[in-house]
Amino acid sequence: MLILVSGLLPAWANSQSSARAPASASSSQGYVATATCLGCHSEQAQQWKDSDHGWAMRDATAQNVLGNFKDARFDEAGVKARFFRKGKRYFVNTEGETGKPADFEILYTFGHYPLQQYLVSLPRGRLQALTIAWDSRTKSAGGQRWFSLYPGQRFAPNDPLHWTGRYQNWNGMCADCHSTRLMKNYNDSEDSFASTWQEKNVGCQSCHGPGQAHVDWAKAAKSANPMDNTDASAAAIGLAVDYKAMGSQGLVEQCAFCHSRRQTLGVGQMPGHPQLDQSLPATLRSGLYHADGQIDGEVYEYGSFTQSKMYAAGVGCTDCHNPHTNKVKVEGNGLCLQCHNSQPPVARFPSLQTKDYDSQAHHHHPAGSPGSQCVNCHMPTKTYMVVDPRRDHSLRIPRPDLAGKDGSPDACTACHTDKKPRWAAQAIDGWFGTPQRAPHYGENFHAVRSGQGIAFSQLSALLADQGKPAIVRATAAEQLADLGRQSTISLGWALKDPSALVRAYAVSGFSSVPAAQRLQPLLPLLSDPTLAVRDETVRVLADVPVEQLPAESRETFNTLLADYERRLRGNADLPGGRLNLAVLLSRQGRNDQAMDEYRQALKFDPYFVPARVNLVTLLGAAQRLDDAEQILHEGLALENMPVSDHGNLAYMLALLLVEQGKPEPALEWMETAAVALPNNTRIRYNQGLLLSRLNRRDEAISALRSGLQQAPDDPDLLYSLIYLHALAGERSEAFGYVQHLRKVAPDDPRLQAIEPYWQKP
Repeated sequence: MLILVSGLLPAWANSQSSARAPASASSSQGYVATATCLGCHSEQAQQWKDSDHGWAMRDATAQNVLGNFKDARFDEAGVKARFFRKGKRYFVNTEGETGKPADFEILYTFGHYPLQQYLVSLPRGRLQALTIAWDSRTKSAGGQRWFSLYPGQRFAPNDPLHWTGRYQNWNGMCADCHSTRLMKNYNDSEDSFASTWQEKNVGCQSCHGPGQAHVDWAKAAKSANPMDNTDASAAAIGLAVDYKAMGSQGLVEQCAFCHSRRQTLGVGQMPGHPQLDQSLPATLRSGLYHADGQIDGEVYEYGSFTQSKMYAAGVGCTDCHNPHTNKVKVEGNGLCLQCHNSQPPVARFPSLQTKDYDSQAHHHHPAGSPGSQCVNCHMPTKTYMVVDPRRDHSLRIPRPDLAGKDGSPDACTACHTDKKPRWAAQAIDGWFGTPQRAPHYGENFHAVRSGQGIAFSQLSALLADQGKPAIVRATAAEQLADLGRQSTISLGWALKDPSALVRAYAVSGFSSVPAAQRLQPLLPLLSDPTLAVRDETVRVLADVPVEQLPAESRETFNTLLADYERRLRGNADLPGGRLNLAVLLSRQGRNDQAMDEYRQALKFDPYFVPARVNLVTLLGAAQRLDDAEQILHEGLALENMPVSDHGNLAYMLALLLVEQGKPEPALEWMETAAVALPNNTRIRYNQGLLLSRLNRRDEAISALRSGLQQAPDDPDLLYSLIYLHALAGERSEAFGYVQHLRKVAPDDPRLQAIEPYWQKP
């Protein structure tokens, strides 16, 4: 039975449909009221009360609302709002879903420092976060003001970034990490929520699990003070999570459900369970991380920390952070000196050198200066949400020598803004001598991103290196999977990797392999101990005819497949979730349903290019070319489309127009694509071929040469130029390209076809 939170049914201004607040779930799953914990654990409760977890989400009351609601006005870039009160209730007047201003009641506060957001209830069970937030820093620090999370920008009501839009939705974007045991309960056919929580904020049971068994033990304990039993095992005293038994890396996984960029698996948070039974962490992909693994997008801490030597050595979150206050245990360099200045070294980490790190001899900056602080060199910050600086938890040694190679940030020149990374690298060499620096995986990833070297070799080397962090090797597996069938030999070994993260990302590489060749390596993974690996395996095997499966595997597979689809539907509230569902349906041959889901994803976010690309591909395969063309034109007509996305859509449209027999408009879109994607030399190659077919030889040669400027060793471009010059009898011009092709691709069979040009004219 679901019980609505009392007093939280706001009026939906100018709407006939009533909005409803999320519900508090019953305690039948073993959860208890937060107040139950306070009697015995008053010290921890007092610490938690004013922590980030304690403030994660609260009722909008005078004690909890930090912002100015005394008829305060906000007006920036066309975004207007008025914040005011009606008695004890808090309201904002601003533009709603209809495009007209209306009064909306604030139901909840969201966070507290350095900013506080506010939640409003809308129809279909949605809570939405206002994109105008309160800067709760002191006035001297620039705070005590209303500010936009998107400074200088205004989004229309149909934009997913508008405060009423998809990406400001609490249920899908925020709730499972700001509440305890949040169940989203999304209905994909109605696009509605019936979300429930056990606790409104991040309470005791978010980390310690359901508390009823522990409460029962405490009541039955013979000891006058149950806290005397601190040496008892977790199970013996009814605790659901045994942190001592799971060790440091297990503890990190418990924090990682929220403190990671990840894809949830639709089961909710399950304290005490392995991370990959709850979510699949994102890899070090472009847009989230720089090539060397430093933070770029808003990725939180897990993906960074698991790259670190600290994590590998057994350091966990609570070695640095008080889990109840969320603050660091020691301010300043003393935090790091807990281990790094030990005399003798800490027993848990005997390999630590006894060295004075908190000295000018080490950091080479005046004592007390910013440069003397460990975190400023080893944990540089990046600011998110306008006012919230967050530290990179990869705890890396500064490598300004890499910054010039891979374009990643450099902690040194982030402070010394008038200097270049080369200057910093030389300074470090002067202090410590020129070291024998080991190759860094950032160099491999940068080479792949920039099209330098051979991606297969770069990624295979990383995947095979068991000394690299699992998230690095999983990133290599994910990118190898994108290379197609050539990667299956390397990925075949990765299917048996000790790391579930590596196994999960290796599975995708078998998507395009013939069914008969897929079954042998993948069938064992249907019984993998982790849910994320089983899910990936089911997805990749979804198109295999059931009669090709061994009889003993069919029931298991069908059960897993049905459960996977059910959870995908429960996660289809965001464009990426709809995409995942559509991919599964498409692999099963349910193409009409898949196309419906892709269209729904584009309704959620018209800028979501993966859904548009996949929809066009399905329409093309069904010979619905006019529909495919329309979908591409709609995407290309969007304003402020990222250049790379615009270029990819333009290239797809150009190829489609060629298929439709419309070469002239195809050439226009191909030029647009080539300018937007200069590193994609395949565009120039196809442009050259098309121009040649149209007897526009000089333009064809110009296009091919433009491609060579970006990729001088591209065999296809070289051969095309040889062919065009040879066809015109221009043996001298052809000869230089012949020599170049022989050098970069001596085994290319096309060389046999140009035998007459092997000798210099």
